[in-house]
Amino acid sequence: MSQSIHLISFDIPYPADYGGAIDVYYKVRALKNAGCKVYLHCYAYGRKEAPELEQYCEQVWYYPRITGAKGFSLSLPYIVSSRKSELLLQRLKETDAHILMEGMHTSYFLSHAALAGRFKALRIHNIEYDYYKLMSHKEPSIFKKTYFKTEARLLRKYEHKLEPAQAFFALSQEDYNYFKVLYPHATHAFIPPFHQYDSVSSLEGSGDYCLYHGNLSHPENREAALFLLKKVFPFVKARLILAGKNPTKDIVAACKKLDNCELITNPDSSKMDDLVTHAHIHVLPTFQQSGMKLKLLTSLFGGRHVLVNTPMLHGTGLHAENCNIANSDADFIKAINVLMAQPFTSEAIEQRRNALMIYDNNVNARKLLEYFK
Repeated sequence: MSQSIHLISFDIPYPADYGGAIDVYYKVRALKNAGCKVYLHCYAYGRKEAPELEQYCEQVWYYPRITGAKGFSLSLPYIVSSRKSELLLQRLKETDAHILMEGMHTSYFLSHAALAGRFKALRIHNIEYDYYKLMSHKEPSIFKKTYFKTEARLLRKYEHKLEPAQAFFALSQEDYNYFKVLYPHATHAFIPPFHQYDSVSSLEGSGDYCLYHGNLSHPENREAALFLLKKVFPFVKARLILAGKNPTKDIVAACKKLDNCELITNPDSSKMDDLVTHAHIHVLPTFQQSGMKLKLLTSLFGGRHVLVNTPMLHGTGLHAENCNIANSDADFIKAINVLMAQPFTSEAIEQRRNALMIYDNNVNARKLLEYFK
């Protein structure tokens, strides 16, 4: 008899074009391949219904997110209070399957009496309190900064009200450690993020550019891009391609000042795959030590040399020997100059295959299902 799971997603996970959507979409696909019946519930805002999801699910339902003032609460984080569909609750009651809530975002009904006897698990995408606190420090807009501070405060309280969850499945090792201390009597497991790659597809040889990719309107990615544009690439001959969604005005302006920089705005998935495959170095600094950055997995599975700073590896289960490490602008400059002269070898690809075995989608889907028996 196959297993059945209600999977509640904070967003429509197709197209799988950002971190959270990538994890959910490829998790659903891997669960289907493992013989699990998935009842997928999606909160929708700004994304269209996706018939592509139906091939992996028994049923797919969509619920509107309550945005704006109506979605706010004085006692709950906005990411939680804005996702509270009574129709979702009714459907959870109608089909007796275990429940997997993606992020605290979807946990509004976690303590509801109607679900008291059900196995309920939380997929931890982040220590959200820390994430929003860090975002408040990086956000230049006063309005958004205030929102992030308020949300961080509410999330801090809410993180201590998750007792009805019988299991916590963390996306990073750091998140696993955090919630195991917070809820010692629950079941805990580190289930790495799901992703698009079935195997390492890196090419041998050399490319002629460095690549930084991501949502370029996000404060964390904006900070990293500006670091590269102002502190690193003015001092190297190597070419940099910045590729991603909605670059901010200061990124556009900084890129225009450099003869060795090209900005590719809102590339489609085919173009992005091509950029990832043919880059010589993926240059991926981060200044926010929180969560697993899926751009790192994309680069390791699909690209050649990967150059990161230490915070990028935080909580990933990967070690310094799996990437090239630089922790200052001078370190990045030196490493880029060295790596541009080094072809990527078959030996490096084999080493990467061994390092990335912990990120096998099919293995992790079966591991996840063990907890739902």
